[in-house]
Amino acid sequence: MSGLLDFLLQNDTSFRKARLPSLYSDFRPQRSLNPDGFVANVSAWKRGLSSAALAGHAPSKSPSRNHLTLELSDALLRALESKQFGRPLALGTVLQEALASGEMIPLPQFQKATQSIYQKSWGRIPWAVAGWALQQIGLTGGPGDSMPREQVVVILHNLEEVAKAFDKATADRRAPFERIFSRTHFRRTFEASLLQGQRLSDSDFDVLVKFLSRDKGVLVTDGNTIRIRDSAETATISEDDSAIASLKELMEELTRQTEVLSRRVDELNLAALDAVRRKNTVSARAALKSKKLAESNLATRHATLSQLEDVAAKIQQAADNVQLVRVMEASTGALRSLNAQVGGADRVDAVLDDLREQMGQVDEVGNVIAEVGAGAVVDEAEVDDEFEALLAEERKKEEVAEHVKKEAREAEETRRRLAELGKLGPTPATPVTVDGDNRPLTPVTAAANIFSGMHLDTEQEGTKQEPERIPAE
Repeated sequence: MSGLLDFLLQNDTSFRKARLPSLYSDFRPQRSLNPDGFVANVSAWKRGLSSAALAGHAPSKSPSRNHLTLELSDALLRALESKQFGRPLALGTVLQEALASGEMIPLPQFQKATQSIYQKSWGRIPWAVAGWALQQIGLTGGPGDSMPREQVVVILHNLEEVAKAFDKATADRRAPFERIFSRTHFRRTFEASLLQGQRLSDSDFDVLVKFLSRDKGVLVTDGNTIRIRDSAETATISEDDSAIASLKELMEELTRQTEVLSRRVDELNLAALDAVRRKNTVSARAALKSKKLAESNLATRHATLSQLEDVAAKIQQAADNVQLVRVMEASTGALRSLNAQVGGADRVDAVLDDLREQMGQVDEVGNVIAEVGAGAVVDEAEVDDEFEALLAEERKKEEVAEHVKKEAREAEETRRRLAELGKLGPTPATPVTVDGDNRPLTPVTAAANIFSGMHLDTEQEGTKQEPERIPAE
């Protein structure tokens, strides 16, 4: 099984085993017999080929895999061949449908186009719609079914996905110096960061730059210099842009050279040490001599790089000053316009005078209305007396409610104590003591005698009498 087919089976839900017989069959008659099934199969193939190309699994003649383009050849058919179902019989129809709808665009046509691919015309109406219209008037129409051979097509969906990744990667590049690149520097900066785990090929970068500049309006380029476009900037590359791009490319190259020379110095130092350990004087001296030359070149590169970094800092500062002046100019114009709308201090004084006059008239009208309604006089003393009476009545209600609550609590306490006395034991069969009413003196009657003398509101005067004891049996 090829890598392309294995990728589709492992990563695309449309290529599950139950769907493979339908996808590999000749489903061209379904265009009229079962339009929904036909569209589902075509969509599954287009989506699968797009995702496989984006992941780098599409066959290619170039050494590096292309992610934004697809080569239509016998190699593609062989890569999709299955031991059980053979080659997909309707793949030509799928590709013709994709070409007709603009989801795939021949590479030469894409590169030579002068207007945006999103600008539709009658010539770009999908063949499925045009064929349906022609069939309604008794004619046949639609894309062919033959397999396109030996051509490279641009996959629009993949382009849009990489464009989204580019927008995210450049969202924090706001300074003009950060948004200008030479073409080589641009590729080195973004070739490995736009696709996770993948690197864009030379062909991919050419297609991407064309798409972002012509169709998305994100980039401005003259072929050698690329600038990430800002809405306030011109749509052309200036000499300043080219100079900044050259400076950044030179700084990047010097940085790379210093890294190489640093590794070279370390390697020569290790070689000299190894030669000394082996008692090889000639090799040790040669390694030390080469090390000195490398260190001298490294110092020169660092000095040049430091100078270029100073120049770059000054350029960035000057660019920031240009933006600051633009903002100040815009702010000055806005203030001038607002001050013109205000009309100056004389106009403001006149407006305030009119405002005071109108407010005075309102006050006069209010005073007249107040005089008309001033006949009814309210005695404040009567109001206060009535208010105090309401308060006294409310306090009385609260006191009564509190008294009721207190009596309820005392009654509950009495019931609780009686219950505790009832737990002392059974009533004796022959009482030995009687109370004043000639009743047998039991624990219950004794407690009743005690509580009968208690008063809820006032405490009893004098000493309390000790209750009669109940002798034990």
